[in-house]
Amino acid sequence: MTAGQDYVPGQGEPDDVLVEVARAVLGPGEHRVIDLIDISRQPYGRVVDVVRASDDLVPRLAHENALGQAFLLARKCLRPGGLLVAAVPELDRLSRLRPITAPPKVLGRGESRQVTVQLWDWSNDGESYELEVVQLERALGAWQIASSVATRHRVLTPEQMAEQFAIAGFGAVQRLSPGESGHPLPVWVAVAPA
Repeated sequence: MTAGQDYVPGQGEPDDVLVEVARAVLGPGEHRVIDLIDISRQPYGRVVDVVRASDDLVPRLAHENALGQAFLLARKCLRPGGLLVAAVPELDRLSRLRPITAPPKVLGRGESRQVTVQLWDWSNDGESYELEVVQLERALGAWQIASSVATRHRVLTPEQMAEQFAIAGFGAVQRLSPGESGHPLPVWVAVAPA
């Protein structure tokens, strides 16, 4: 979904669980949706109904000490009663174990298969980690690296998330479990004040 694109039920990105969660809260109809990364890169001049932040964006912004500013920008571009919907990994318990990888994700079959692998390199204190995402694809019967991206992330507890929303001035903050939202990560929903 491009910046500021209107989301119309039944069109756009049907598997975008974050948009579906927002729609469940806001009700049916057209909702102007923008990604948090788009307003974090440069201020966005239009009022929107939903700001969404997927998977690893929030921990990356936290590591860059940019999360508070990003949440403030999100609140400013949301209409009163608009939503910030964010999927955030909760790795505070996992940081004690410091795993080095997650199970690979495989898409497709046969020669059209793609495999995505995450590699984690934890800091000594367990409060941050480097995440490298490597995508492999089949070409001429052999696996080749299609892409590799590395970013640094901060481990966030649910208490730290709630505090960040409060500091940015959001109200009615709610954390949805994967079972409640249908997303594999916990999803946070915060309402812009009236």
